[in-house]
Amino acid sequence: MNNPFLFSFLNLVVALYLCSSHFVAVAEESQNTSFSLPLRAVNLGNWLIIEGWMKPSLFDGIPNKDLLDGTQVRFMSTKLQKYLSAEHGGGSIIVANRTNARGWETFRLWRVNETFFNFRVSNKQFISLDNQGEGGNSLVANSDSASSSTETFQIVRNDGDPNKVRIRAPNGLFLQAISETKVSADYAGSSWDDSDPSVFKMIVLTDSTIRGEYQITNGYGPEKAPEIMRGHWNTYITEDDFKFMSENGVNAVRVPVGWWIAHDPTPPKPFVGGSSQILDKAFTWGEKYGIKVIVDLHACPGSQNGAPHSATRDGYQEWGDSYIPDTLATIDFLAQR
Repeated sequence: MNNPFLFSFLNLVVALYLCSSHFVAVAEESQNTSFSLPLRAVNLGNWLIIEGWMKPSLFDGIPNKDLLDGTQVRFMSTKLQKYLSAEHGGGSIIVANRTNARGWETFRLWRVNETFFNFRVSNKQFISLDNQGEGGNSLVANSDSASSSTETFQIVRNDGDPNKVRIRAPNGLFLQAISETKVSADYAGSSWDDSDPSVFKMIVLTDSTIRGEYQITNGYGPEKAPEIMRGHWNTYITEDDFKFMSENGVNAVRVPVGWWIAHDPTPPKPFVGGSSQILDKAFTWGEKYGIKVIVDLHACPGSQNGAPHSATRDGYQEWGDSYIPDTLATIDFLAQR
């Protein structure tokens, strides 16, 4: 086979198939019954991996819940009536000379906390304050990561109009659109007048909103997220549900899980530990009520498709060759457990 990526992918498909077969066999052996078809199964989605459309109210307590990870925003200078844009889609300067907004004028948020964010541009680079340590105040979109303070900006919303904003740069000063070709981070004023060069109208693209595991855990933050997630796990699906399903002819369930389950009890931030114990309960209840359990690795590291159920941070599909070993390690963890 000439395509090494395709070869790796086919290996992964085989591993996933073998993994699924293993879990059915384990459930079968533990119940000491004969395997028979058909399986009358239901999907227990939104239990161990969040798909926000199933229960939107889970997100209600997040401050600034319209600005979660992956939210796509545009900024129009109220003075110039032009949009901020990453020239060439990234790798160059930030300008304010576009009358229409498309990809280069759209920024994806990486949420640091309630009001601080990184801005990812269309070529996947981040906006950064250039030469900050040398008194620089120019903006560029050429950073390949958001690992330093120079890529972190604060969105300050107007009390009367939350879509009227000012953007504070890492140097403590505000961005201002001085002209169509000059956007700098050197404004110290406090005006909210439309004629002020530091005031922008923020347009949130609500049709591209992501509501998944990353958004809810990072949105609530490390102090609140464990309480929210564990409360959800313990109440969304219970033993009574397994009993009800068994009494009504259901003999199998599909349980979607995310890759971070293999890192319990301390998964990488912002994910919350403890989901493997809930999965154990599913097998215990399945054995008790004669229900087979099919484990579905629904979110692979890096996001296999950019969809909310894959726990993507910003909607980009990042999964590839470099993530295959981690994906296989997750399957091994589940099979061994």
